[in-house]
Amino acid sequence: MSFSLPDFRRKWSCRGYMSARAAMVTVALGLSLVLAERAEARKYAAPLDIFGLGAPPRPRAAAHSSKIPLPKPRPEEAPKATDEAAPETDGKPAPDKPSGKPAEAAPPPEKQLSACRLALTEEIAVAPSIPDIRGPGACGGEDLVRLEAIVLPDKRKVAVKPAAILRCTMASAIADWVRKDMVPLATSLGTTVSDLDNFDSFECRGRNRIAGAMLSEHGKANALDVRAIKLANGQSIGLTDRTLSREVRERVLHSVCARFSTVLGPGSDWYHEDHIHLDLAQRRNDYRICQWNVWDPLPQVAPLLPAERPEEAPPREVAAKPDAKEGADDEAAEKSSSPEDKPVSGKKDQPHKPATKKRR
Repeated sequence: MSFSLPDFRRKWSCRGYMSARAAMVTVALGLSLVLAERAEARKYAAPLDIFGLGAPPRPRAAAHSSKIPLPKPRPEEAPKATDEAAPETDGKPAPDKPSGKPAEAAPPPEKQLSACRLALTEEIAVAPSIPDIRGPGACGGEDLVRLEAIVLPDKRKVAVKPAAILRCTMASAIADWVRKDMVPLATSLGTTVSDLDNFDSFECRGRNRIAGAMLSEHGKANALDVRAIKLANGQSIGLTDRTLSREVRERVLHSVCARFSTVLGPGSDWYHEDHIHLDLAQRRNDYRICQWNVWDPLPQVAPLLPAERPEEAPPREVAAKPDAKEGADDEAAEKSSSPEDKPVSGKKDQPHKPATKKRR
């Protein structure tokens, strides 16, 4: 078998091998260049280049350090920083400088006064505000005052004894009731009001002091118990006193039932037989309760003790003379001695025989 060059070139052509070899060399050179760029780029990775394919940023210039001169030490003769006065420039105060003392806590913001507190001035009542009360079981309340006295239009004061802790609205209602209703009543009696007898005001308890009962309006500082209204002439209007005029007590009844939402007195229950309960409880449809039976005065009963000796009677020494007393003693002695009791002279004592009745 013979081989010739044309046949070899025709059968085993190297042209394809040469082109493939050139392509492989080109790819190898390209990869080497890419890898070299990537290696250089890793030294200066971009901030947002996650995969490290971005162009490398420009290298920063080297920073040259320089020495900064320190301030000179404070001379000993200089005043202390705390003693220095704050300098002022052009009439303007210098800015505040930080001090070594810890900053004090800012005071809490002042609570805004309610409309009732603004209306209840010193010309109406002596009622200083007190802090809110937060007791157990929703006891207490907000906008509380200590009602110490009620100021009348003529500047006289009606003392509340003892001072009552109430909500501002309840204290205002009590002051209006005394000023507009009780003062005219006392004027019709020829005197004026001096004191208000406070039987009970704020007390954290259930109704009628029963354990487990619903919270009383006293526990909300929204109620006041009144026993009497004392007058300047020394007398008093006992609201449950049956010896007092029925007309006076009925006037008090009508006045309180028109002003307060709850009025409890004699006849409501046995808890309110000796005082009157007043409150401003809020109910549906402005429902009100007025339970107070104004009983008739008690009938006049004969005194159990003997009547006093009248002034016109003679003294007891003159009424009982010694002579008259001796004569009375002699008469009593004569009456006590009878002739039957005396023995008969000349006769011996004989036994006494009972008298017998003769038969007929």
